[in-house]
Formats: sequence, C-alpha cells, structure tokens
Amino acid sequence: MTRSETARDPLRVARFLLGCELVSNSPQGVVRVRLVEVEAYRGQDDPASHCYRGRTERNAVMFGPAGHLYVYFVYGMHFCVNVVCLTDGQPAAVLLRAGEIIEGTDLARSRRPAVRKESALASGPARLAGVLGITRECNGADLTRSDSPIRLLRGCAVEDEDVRSGPRVGVSTATELPWRSWVHGSPAVSSYRRGGRRKVTSGN
Repeated sequence: MTRSETARDPLRVARFLLGCELVSNSPQGVVRVRLVEVEAYRGQDDPASHCYRGRTERNAVMFGPAGHLYVYFVYGMHFCVNVVCLTDGQPAAVLLRAGEIIEGTDLARSRRPAVRKESALASGPARLAGVLGITRECNGADLTRSDSPIRLLRGCAVEDEDVRSGPRVGVSTATELPWRSWVHGSPAVSSYRRGGRRKVTSGN
C-alpha cells in the first residue's frame, strides 16, 4: 500500500482498510491477517484520541508521516496497533480491532494459546497485536516499505453492503460517534463494549 492511500481522513482510511491485509514477518515466521474491524480517531478535535491534548512522547508517531504504525500499551498488559493517517503535523490514526488469520495459524496459536477458536485468535485489538507479535519496539514501523517487518497490503475489497458501522468500543468520551466499522458476518469481529462511566484509555 502506498503512503498516499493512508494520508487521508481517518474515516476514509478506516473504510479502505477493511479487507486489507497486515503481514508480520519475524524470526519465528509469518502471520498474515485480513482486517475485518477498525476504528477511526481524529486528532485534536476528537476528545477520545490520544492527541486531543497535544503532542507527547507517547503519541508523537500519530503526528505523521502517514503509513506508519502507532503502537501503545494499555491496561498495563496489552499492546494495540494503529495505522497513522493524514499529513505531517495533523494527528490521526485508525485502530485495528480485529482480523481473520489467513497465514501462519500455528504461530498465531502459539502466541495466544488460551484462545480456543481460530476465529477468535485476532478478535479484539490486544489479540490482533499478540498474534502478529507486535510490541512497543514496532512503534513507528513504516507499513509502506517492502523491506519492513510489518507491511500493509491491499486485499480483496469489501462491498458496501457488507460493511456496518457503529459507536467506538470502550471510549469514555465522544461515545455517540459511529466511527467503528466492521465486515458484517465475519466471526472475527469483536464483541461490542460500551464506554462511559468507567475510566478507560482511549482508542489511540
């Protein structure tokens, strides 16, 4: 995928990412997933975004350039994976929430041994990062480079009639925005958990 395809509004990028493939190539082997659920986050006009209050060491990758990986740690135990959007200086990203494994199932299972169903191995942002072996060291990886250990590839386009949208999961602000998109009927789509009163870390 080219950088220009990600240097757009995160809502457009989120829709475009459905059906695309994320490939992780590590010394242990290759895991490839087809993306089936994503969430869009804008920058300083989106109170659910990590960038709402400005640039920090943690969120610096979100300020560009587009096409890079933004990885953050949440709840003291999980990593979450995002694709950076827009142009330099304009923070935005798309959280990758779920995928269907299409290559490297055995390696994925070894990384998430407690998950019983294959369809659930990459269902949810923490599981998705886990099966791909993505950690903090991957933060800033260029997804558009052919020699990158983590690459974003065009997959099979998803028809509009197969796409659904709704509120983002677990955020405590801007809960009404329907900025989560998913492939209807995919067993890998995660369960919806409404945000609100409980203090949670925002999507990205």
